[in-house]
Amino acid sequence: MSPATGAATLTARRSSRFVAWVRAWRAGLVPYDEIADEIERGEEHLVADAPGTWTDVPLRAALPVFAKLSPDEIRLVLPAPGDPRGLPGPGPFSSAALLAGEAVVARGLGVIPEVRTHTSGSGVTFETVLWRVYPLAEDAPAASLGSPGAAEAEADLAVSLAEATAALTRLDVAQWRPELAGALAALRRPDSAVDLPPGFDPRSRRLFARASVLDQVLALAENVAPGGSVNAHEAQRRDEALRPLTAACRRAVVAACNAPLSA
Repeated sequence: MSPATGAATLTARRSSRFVAWVRAWRAGLVPYDEIADEIERGEEHLVADAPGTWTDVPLRAALPVFAKLSPDEIRLVLPAPGDPRGLPGPGPFSSAALLAGEAVVARGLGVIPEVRTHTSGSGVTFETVLWRVYPLAEDAPAASLGSPGAAEAEADLAVSLAEATAALTRLDVAQWRPELAGALAALRRPDSAVDLPPGFDPRSRRLFARASVLDQVLALAENVAPGGSVNAHEAQRRDEALRPLTAACRRAVVAACNAPLSA
């Protein structure tokens, strides 16, 4: 999946919604009937290669695969080149997860969303999401291994954001394209569109709301011209200034979605 997919509308990563809502269901905090709708958010979602199925099935029909797992056995991973944290090791799943930039790791299963674009006979373009399931070893390392908790991730994100802002100001390359203005304002006024289900504590909810919006702002920024940069050297320095913030943002989303749940 392209990292910019969904960025323009500032939607949270699909894997983060999947993990948060399935974990809340397995903790007994939300009913099964709600989670497919909360994950899909109006999109069409199918699942490929789910255990016990022979063809692609609707997301709702595949969710019972996770019915015997505890919340802590369902984890979000947001890997990147040079940072494969949370992946179980070399193999088809890890390679696909690195390419997508997001995945779900559950006991014995790995799940990755693929966004597919279609054009109807009348020329209308639309998207569907296919969740592809990969078998994993039951004793694969826990996805939370080496990941920071919500408190550490929140502090790291705040420091990285301050440092990146200062660096961009010095470089005079912070003038991104106009449509980012609303997204940046949303960082100060996060709404319920980027929220976690019941069971997550206030710190995790606050961290997820902020990091999810910033995650999409950064994804969009990676796919536009460098704005105030006047040459390739300054554009490269802008990217260098954003890189630590991008990593901190990914860690924050992971920490929020994988945080302990309470009744």
